[in-house]
Parts: sequence; structure tokens; C-alpha cells
Amino acid sequence: MLIVLPGLFVSFVACYLLVRFNSLHAHLSNDHTDAGPQKFHAQPTPRIGGVAIALGLVTAYLYAWFDSHDETVITEFSYLLLAAIPAFAGGLVEDLTKRVSVSKRLVLSIISAGMAAWLLGAIVTHVGFPAMDWLLQWPVVAIVFTLFAVGGVVNAVNIIDGFNGIVSGFAGFMLLAIAIVSFQLDDLLLLNASLAMLGALLGFLFWNYPQGKIFLGDGGSYLIGFWLAELAVLIVVRHPEVSPWFAALLLAHPVCETLFSVYRRKFLHGKSPWHPDGLHLHTLIFRRLNHIQWASKSAHHKVHCNSMTAPYFWLPKLATALLAVVFWDNSNALIASTLLYVVAYVWLYWRIVKFKTPRWMVKHDRRGYRSVTEVSVGNAGFVEKRDRRMVRRAGFVRFRLPVWLSKRERRYGSRGAQTVFRVAGASGDYERRASREDCARND
Repeated sequence: MLIVLPGLFVSFVACYLLVRFNSLHAHLSNDHTDAGPQKFHAQPTPRIGGVAIALGLVTAYLYAWFDSHDETVITEFSYLLLAAIPAFAGGLVEDLTKRVSVSKRLVLSIISAGMAAWLLGAIVTHVGFPAMDWLLQWPVVAIVFTLFAVGGVVNAVNIIDGFNGIVSGFAGFMLLAIAIVSFQLDDLLLLNASLAMLGALLGFLFWNYPQGKIFLGDGGSYLIGFWLAELAVLIVVRHPEVSPWFAALLLAHPVCETLFSVYRRKFLHGKSPWHPDGLHLHTLIFRRLNHIQWASKSAHHKVHCNSMTAPYFWLPKLATALLAVVFWDNSNALIASTLLYVVAYVWLYWRIVKFKTPRWMVKHDRRGYRSVTEVSVGNAGFVEKRDRRMVRRAGFVRFRLPVWLSKRERRYGSRGAQTVFRVAGASGDYERRASREDCARND
């Protein structure tokens, strides 16, 4: 379990240094706010968080090397790190140059999958369907299927990396699920590999969520995607008692998002499947479920909207991870859970597109910067906000009074008021009453 700490510490420090000295590499690493239809941050931000995660991962490996006495585990861990280099390098070069196409990154991901198949024997030989299992008995078919499956998952994880904390939270829950099952199966390689990546992610997440000081970038998302895909393949290959649908349920979100995106772009809009758009589920949630004017020019407003998107995905991922851990050897329960997730995804997407989102899912923001009503009372320093609480200022210190305590002050505090700004609704009612009275006098 201590393998989490070295990676966490190094990743945390590396992120701090990358943010602190951003001016030295901003011309290469910054992600600008107008760089595409999927950019929703408020200011240019470094997108090389994958470097910090890679450093944390290597540090965790070195700790395992010095601490472990099982040479087989250390050798296999080093093979897994070696296989991840092509996928990570392709993403990192794209972060720095913006010139590596999606197809080239997909090829590099497939090369990484091929290295893992050669070095670790990570080849899928059964998926739980008799027809497919018969085809996968042929080594060539099994290898080709594994290469494209892993490459597809790597790109799928990159697709869902749209807002602060989405990929980090998704990967964290999946890594915990694999670590728990690996512990039950006494598989030290998968346990150490999952905890090492988890530690590196936690160090990065401190700087990424909620303020978005640094982004994963393609390098980070490709590294995480490859790591998750290979751990999912290895746990099924090394332990036949684990259902293949254990991995399918854990990866349901990125796979479903990718398949639906390809269908939407290719068949509905007639565009290339690689053409970026702003119609992903996380984008629609950002625009419509946060219940905030997401196009606001306020930097603080945009950051808040961005950070409030990830929890909509964390809760379903937590549920699927728990189900996967409980039913890791029960294919029927895992298949039912996977189908239920797919149905829920399609249902939610359709309801958001049709502007029929359930009201309980809409976030009604009550932060002070959304207020349109303010009351300054004498020298007491009271300011009335839409969240119906008083904000008392004492120098640079601000604190809110409970509603039950501030209600009397808000109602009767206008006696010594210097300025009163009424809400538009109240002033509109007053104007309508005055208009009716004028009409009555004229009659």
C-alpha cells in the first residue's frame, strides 16, 4: 500500500514546478482558450500534466524495485512501463507541437498494445460469447482483436478528457476496483501497478481539480488510457475466473462515449469520426445541467462551471466500480450492469438534447457572484445575496450568517440603508402597478 505515497509526492511536486515556472515553457505547453470547440477554460493553461504522472509512475516503480523481493513482479512492471512509452510519447509530442494527428496517435497506441502482448502475454482469448470465443482461439485473430481493443480504449479515454477531474476521477475509481480484486487474487503485479498509477493521479488531481491549474493533455490521457486498458486485459488473462465483463463494465463510459460519437459524427452529421465537436455528453452537461450561464466572461465563473461537470460522472463511475468489485466473477450480473449503464447513458443524452432533463439533476447555483440583489445597510457592512444569507465583512474576512439569523436583519435592515438595488422582478411589478394606477386616473 505504501507504493501510493512516492508517486503521489513526486507527481504533486512536479505539477507544482510546472505551474510555478509556466512562463519558461508556456510557448510550447499552454492550451489556449480559443484552440477548438472543446476548450472551456478561462485562461491559457499548461497541458503537460502527463509528464508529472509519468514521473510519479517511474518513482513508484523504483520504490517497488528497492522494496520488493519478487524479481518476477519487478520485471513485469518494467515491461509494462516500457510498453507504455510509444502511447505516452505520441500524446506528449502532440501537446508540445500540436502536429500529431489522431490516426498517428492511434497507431502508436496499437504499437504499445503489441509490445504488451509480446512482453506480458496480454492477449484477449475470450469475451464471454461462444462465437467470439471460437474465433479468438486463433492466435492471429486474438492478437488483432487485442491490439485494436486496447488502441480504441486509449483513444476513448482521451475523448472523455474534456473537463477538470473527469478522467482522473474515472481512472481513480477503476484503479481502486482493480486493486481490490487483485488483492483478493493475490496478484502483486496488478496490485502494485494500479496503486502506483493511483498515487500519481492523486498528486496531479490536487492541481487539476477544481481550479484547473494544469491539464492532463494528450500525453497524460494516453498514458492513463493505456495503463487502464492493459490492467483490464491482464486481470482477465492472468485469472480466467475473472469475467471479461468485469473489464467491460469498468470501461463502459469511455467506450460508450466513443461509439456514440463515431455514430453521431459519421452517420448523423456526415463528418469524419475524428472531427472534434461540442456534442459529447460531458459538454452537454456543462452547458445545460450546471444551470449557469456557461458563456460568461468571468474567469471565476468559467472555472466553477468547469469543475462542477466532473461529479456528474464520478457518481455513476463509483456505482459501476462497486458493482464490478462485488460481481467480478459473475458474468450475468456484470452483463446486466453494463447494459443498464448503456441504457442510462442513451436516455440521459436524449433527455438533455431534447431539453427534458430531470429537474433533480440540474444544479441551481447559489454562489454570491450570481447575485442580482444587493443591499448595503449603514456602516454595518451587510450585503444581501440571492442565496438568502447575509455576508458580513470584517476587514478582509468574510463570513455568512445562517438564514434563520439573517432573516430579521434582511427584512428590517433597510431603515438605515444607504443604497438599495432591487431585483428586476420586483421593479417590474412596481412599474406595472404604477402603469395601471395612471390608466385608472386618466379614465
